[in-house]
Amino acid sequence: MHNPVTVEVTRGNRVESRHRGMAVVVDGDGRIVFQAGDVEAGVFPRSACKAMQALPLVESGAAEAFGFGHSELALACSSHSGEEAHVALAASMLSRAGRDETALECGAHWSSDQKTLIHQARTLEKPGCLHNNCSGKHSGFVCACVHQGIEPAGYVEYDHPLQAEIRAIMAGLTGAVLDADHCGTDGCSIPTYAVPLTGLARGFANMATGRGLQPLRAKAARRLIEACMAAPFYVAGTGRACTKIMELAPGRIFAKTGAEGVFCAVLPEEGLSIAVKAEDGATRAAEAMVTALLARFLGRDSEAGAALMVMANRSMKNWNGRHVGDVRVTDALFL
Repeated sequence: MHNPVTVEVTRGNRVESRHRGMAVVVDGDGRIVFQAGDVEAGVFPRSACKAMQALPLVESGAAEAFGFGHSELALACSSHSGEEAHVALAASMLSRAGRDETALECGAHWSSDQKTLIHQARTLEKPGCLHNNCSGKHSGFVCACVHQGIEPAGYVEYDHPLQAEIRAIMAGLTGAVLDADHCGTDGCSIPTYAVPLTGLARGFANMATGRGLQPLRAKAARRLIEACMAAPFYVAGTGRACTKIMELAPGRIFAKTGAEGVFCAVLPEEGLSIAVKAEDGATRAAEAMVTALLARFLGRDSEAGAALMVMANRSMKNWNGRHVGDVRVTDALFL
């Protein structure tokens, strides 16, 4: 099945590039209300599913035991920019569990925020694991292990008890088969599983509504979704799409990006869940797709919908500030 062109990029009066994609929207009962492309194709959610991976942190009682609030839980679901506040909060989470940066197994990289990167380059010899965009998630993993009396060492491995727990949780939420045959290794070294795009959307619908979930899981899922919406800076960072989207309509949108063109979002009040995948892995295409679909189901004439459409159809300027083209979504997302 050929996926439709969902995003075009223009230069002058011509289309310079085209992005094909898959997109699906499901309601609270998991019924498909919109689809484009091969939505049953298996995709690696990558970081888009971090809220699912954070469920053991809350369900185990670790979050409550260590006094975590909205900011810490949002960071546990984050792909943050490595800004000072992100790094400090991840360190604080570990400290409350009696651990430090040496417990992290995510690897190290510089900040993705240019201003922060320049500061780091001037003041640090090299970045540490706390600067990794996944350090919040990994700090949550370590805290969940410590609280449950599980040895954290090796927590990134497929056979570690924590990863087995996460695998079972995600299988239950998405309805997908998650085993070694569907498994790859994510950028931060934990297992990542190929799931149908529809399964990914249904998993977030289940988290948002709590339908079909045991009370403990439903409560934990709701707490994580609410934490991300309440503290969007800690989900991503300055100028980042996830943060900007959630700030446009406080408390009404949950949004989380993943690598290689994956993006998920939830409209809790409307009971709708969205999952998109840009076939070529382009972030700009995934961002345009998810914001357009959010606008569609919030109403393009609403204040939030209009602001989202501005994000979906955005102008491109060169280094001199001259308008050179546009990123724009196609009618494939509105049929």
